[in-house]
Amino acid sequence: MGPLTGRTPLRFSTQTLLLQLAVVALVVLLSGAVHAWLTYDRLGREAENQALTLARTVASDPGVRSEVQQISAQAGTPPPAELLTGPLMAAAEGARARTGALFVVITDETGLRLAHPDADRLGERVSTDPSEALSGKEVTTRNTGTLGPSAGAKVPVYAPGAGAPTGQVVGEVSVGYSTESIGQSLGRDIAPILLTAAGALLAGVLASFLLRHRLRRLTLGLEPEEISTLVHDQVAVLQGVDDGVIGISADGRISVFNAAARRMLDQPDLAGTAWADAPVPGALHALTRADAAEADAVEVVAGGRALVASARKALHGREDLGWVVMLRDRTELQHLTRQLDAVGTLSTALRAQRHEFANQLHTIAGFMSIGQHQQARDYLARLAATGPLKFPVDQAELLQDPYLQAFLGAKGVEADERGVSLRLGPETLVRGQVVEPQDVTTVLGNLIDNAVNAAVASSGPDRWVEVEVLDAPGADGAAGTLHIIVGDSGDGLPAFDGSGADPDGVFAEGFTTARTPARAGAGQGLGLALARQLARRRGGDVTVLDRGSPGGPGAVFLATLPGTTAMTPNPEGGDNA
Repeated sequence: MGPLTGRTPLRFSTQTLLLQLAVVALVVLLSGAVHAWLTYDRLGREAENQALTLARTVASDPGVRSEVQQISAQAGTPPPAELLTGPLMAAAEGARARTGALFVVITDETGLRLAHPDADRLGERVSTDPSEALSGKEVTTRNTGTLGPSAGAKVPVYAPGAGAPTGQVVGEVSVGYSTESIGQSLGRDIAPILLTAAGALLAGVLASFLLRHRLRRLTLGLEPEEISTLVHDQVAVLQGVDDGVIGISADGRISVFNAAARRMLDQPDLAGTAWADAPVPGALHALTRADAAEADAVEVVAGGRALVASARKALHGREDLGWVVMLRDRTELQHLTRQLDAVGTLSTALRAQRHEFANQLHTIAGFMSIGQHQQARDYLARLAATGPLKFPVDQAELLQDPYLQAFLGAKGVEADERGVSLRLGPETLVRGQVVEPQDVTTVLGNLIDNAVNAAVASSGPDRWVEVEVLDAPGADGAAGTLHIIVGDSGDGLPAFDGSGADPDGVFAEGFTTARTPARAGAGQGLGLALARQLARRRGGDVTVLDRGSPGGPGAVFLATLPGTTAMTPNPEGGDNA
């Protein structure tokens, strides 16, 4: 046997449409039925009131009252032939003809018919109970008699000169209107009801189709089960990835702001906020402009992190769903790059010094081979005093920290290869040991790279970079603060306005005066912004001491890094303070 096949289940939007149509049809039918019943009941009450009025009129006629009293006083009832030609029959039929009633019946005090539309019924007892009317009460009725179903009234007939409620009742008058005539009246009234019901049903059907179309558009044609699955998948993916994701809907509001984006931008959940008012870097806003190219990616600094941001247009078919902004954290990568760069430049310096070291060994071997032992000893003493290797950094002996010595030595080699002299200022004094080399490398390396670039691009004859490093011990044995001053021989910083009164403009993401990066593959415009944010995160800062001037000297930067040094123990006791 083949696999069992079942009917394809109806789509949710189709089920909703059918349910709405059923509800609308049911409401219209119930409303029409209730309206028709109320109309029928109203017409029945009007017929009863009309019958009651006619019965009172006939019962109050003096001739009818006198004739009924005379017949009631007799021992028997006159024969039908006499009643047919009598005045009561004439009065009853005249009233019936004038008003269109189904019947006008007059009886004596025992309920025998004295007047009736059907002559064969004269002298017979009425088919409905006349006792209430004969007891002096006026009643309205709906029943079925010998002439068919009717709505009518029964009114007592009083003897001449007497009246309710104490007069003598000598008979009663029954008047009825056919319910068939009521149905005909209802038929005339039902046409507007049917038209109204049909209009309401048509409006309900149209509204249901419009609602179905809007529902399908809002849900992108997805079924509830698919939407539920998508929500679960979205939460699992967006909250589980390390990349920041910002979703901007077509109406310009943030619809998605995952945990990684909150961490990278150091912001609370901004979902529901207008994207134009969101407190995020301006470069992110620029990515979602109408004229922005989707392939563009920018580097921004936010929350002390270096981020790479890109944006993509979100489309479903031809429908514009908005934008998706992706954020990738490159902070750790940049830190590692700085450290690897320091190691790489130091390795390059060691390779450059290898030849000098080999020449020194050959010199010592030459002195020994010709018997110049004293000169060999003097030469070794000089090497012991100055070290076998020499970095191209002036006054390098002012540094005591081996990390700073190696890092600045490597930077000196790199600067020397570009024709720039790196030197230490005379006020340099570091008595402690660097305990946060990663942050120090990032800040100091960025400042030196920018200074070397400025010196290379200088219009003056000299090309130099001067670095002064000072440490201040912390109170009560706390970590100390490292102060770094970096100046160069460049042409200074450009003014952002006519007065040059915007010193913080150089710390904006993307600002750069370099034509080429300091190293191959390095980005531009993020170094100063990242250095300042790292320093401020530690409670310090990076500021511009002097903007410099064309032709040199160039700009001077000051970096303050609290908690980055510790005093080293003194062999004779105490600290090197």
